[in-house]
Amino acid sequence: MQMDFTQAVGWAISLLGIFTTLVFGLVKLLLGQLEKRLGERFASQDKEIAKLAELERDFLRFQAELPLQYVHRSDYVRNQTVIEAKLDGLRDKLEVVQMKGAKHD
Repeated sequence: MQMDFTQAVGWAISLLGIFTTLVFGLVKLLLGQLEKRLGERFASQDKEIAKLAELERDFLRFQAELPLQYVHRSDYVRNQTVIEAKLDGLRDKLEVVQMKGAKHD
């Protein structure tokens, strides 16, 4: 079985066409998988960005509500000092009243 030149060229072109088709098919498959992975990664990043934005909103809400729910230490100390000064004043007045009452007896 002998092949002439045109048959050999025909077979070579056919094999080259098959090989090229396989290579293009594999490249298309790999690019499709790459695109799918990138899409999943971007979707995951979008979810993380949404979670981060929600966390930031919650933190800002917490910061806004914090002064309404808690007293700053310096404010507490100042108020406690005022209350103690008033109690000391009441004690002094009671002592004066008790001394006056003891003198009249």
